[in-house]
Order: sequence, then structure tokens, then C-alpha cells
Amino acid sequence: MAVVVTGSAGFLGQAVVARLLAAGREVIGIDRRGGRPKGQGPSGVPGHTELHADLLGPDGIAAAAIREASGVIHLAGCPGVRDLRADVGWYRHRDNVLATAAVLGSAGRRTTVVVATSSSIYGGSVGGRACVETDQLNPRGGYAASKALAEALCRDHNEAGGRVVIARPFTVAGEGQRSDMALASWIEAAQAGRPLRILGGPERTRDITDVRDAARALVALLDADEPGAVNVGTGVPVRLDAMVEAIATGLNVEVRTRVEPAGPEEVADTRADTRRLASLVGFVPVTDLTDVVARQIAAVLPQSGRVSA
Repeated sequence: MAVVVTGSAGFLGQAVVARLLAAGREVIGIDRRGGRPKGQGPSGVPGHTELHADLLGPDGIAAAAIREASGVIHLAGCPGVRDLRADVGWYRHRDNVLATAAVLGSAGRRTTVVVATSSSIYGGSVGGRACVETDQLNPRGGYAASKALAEALCRDHNEAGGRVVIARPFTVAGEGQRSDMALASWIEAAQAGRPLRILGGPERTRDITDVRDAARALVALLDADEPGAVNVGTGVPVRLDAMVEAIATGLNVEVRTRVEPAGPEEVADTRADTRRLASLVGFVPVTDLTDVVARQIAAVLPQSGRVSA
């Protein structure tokens, strides 16, 4: 029996699949963006099947795979706090709420399902205090609200006898990061010689997790003793200007910044309380910002194309 990973072609999905395969687990990836021949992975890796399927598709391909899974890591969804499409509310409801309902409906009650939501449901860390899983949720904006609705479905599933671990990743960084996220967009701007847009101010902070550690934690949560919510973060806030400096160092260029007003959905600070994560998986991620940024740069900027000051 295989572990099913939804959103397997995404930033975090690829890292989770790689982690599972390295551990000798059989993996079935499900993604709408394409598939590979049965039994073959990214480099012809045995034990890795990719299914080109929609979680809400009428063909039932995704549902059938989930029903037979030994475990499920549900990463698929409509990402992006700043998505301004006119119909983004529909996409968020379909891909974050209805798709989660479909996954839970297909999974057996005894099958552990790790559902990745978002730290955005907290509404930020107030006064530097770390966000604890038992805090009252304060989602700001449509993206966070859709993730809160997905979590409500997970709690209902657990109350009905299921086994859902709700993983709340904080900012995840590293090779393959989505282009709309801060580090990725800043790297692209710095490479092009444009000023880096900082929303709100350089003193704002983010709890940044290396994508490799985030994947390690999500895989480990398949074996968690207890269902319920758990933060996936480091517990260490990083200032935005420190992130900018890491980019300048990694690219060996001088960078300019432009501070702009932050929208209401943009929280000032994030910080995870990691005690529950440590109790469930036995470790807490520790992020080397310089290394993470260097890897992210290397993934998008070949050595021969590096910019020099």
C-alpha cells in the first residue's frame, strides 16, 4: 500500500515525494499538472506513480487511489494570500475546501491523513508571542478563511472517528519556491536590478522553514500518535531586512528596496510555537537562512548567469 501525496508536482509536494522515496516508501502522487508512467518517478525511480487527476474529477481516479492508501499527505490547493483574480474566491472554495472534503470522504477512518493548511489562519503573531495550536483562529483575507473552513472539515472528520493531522506550515523556503512568494519574487527583482518591494516595513518578521525540514516533518506526522493541529515552523522569527541581506549576499549584488503599504491580509509577524511538533515527531526545524537562500538562487540562476557587483 502506497502513501498518496496530493499536489505532488508543487513546491512542497516534490520535496515530500523525494523524502518518502528516500525512506523506501511507495508513493502515488496526484496532481492536475501532469503525470508520468506508472511505476516511474522523476528519474525513473521505482515505486513512484504519478496520476494526472483532479481531486474533484468525475472519473474517480483520485478517490480510488486515496481509498487504497496506507496514508495521505494532502498538499493540493489554491495558494496565494495576494491572489487578486476576480474569481479567486471560487477557486479557493473549490480547491481548498471542497477538495479537502473529497480527500477526507475517500480516506478510510483508520487511514492517517496529514492535511496542510496554513499559519495564516492565526492572523499573525501579536507582540512577538508564538502562535499556539489552541489559540483562537483569526484568519485575515479569503485565503486564510478558506484554510480555516478546511480545518473545520478535518475536525468533523476526527470527531467522527477519523485520523487527521492538521499541519500548519509557516513560511516555507528553498529550491522551487512559488514565484509569488517574497523570497522568490525578491530574488527575481534583485537579479533584474529592480528594487525589492517590502510590504509594511523591513522590521516585520517571518518564521521561515527550510523546505527539506518541512517535508521531513510532514512525512513524520504520518506516524503521529495524536490527530489534531500542529505547527510546522522553527519558532524563530526572521526580519524581512535579514532576508533581503541574504539575497544580496547570495547574488553578490547591491539591492535597493521600496517599502509599500501592506494590505489587511498581510500580517506583521509570524512565529510558531513548536512544542507540539517536537512532542509528535521528535525534532524542530532549524533554518540556515544563508544556505536556504543560496539553494533557492542556484535553482533559478545557473552559475554562468550569476550577476556580479
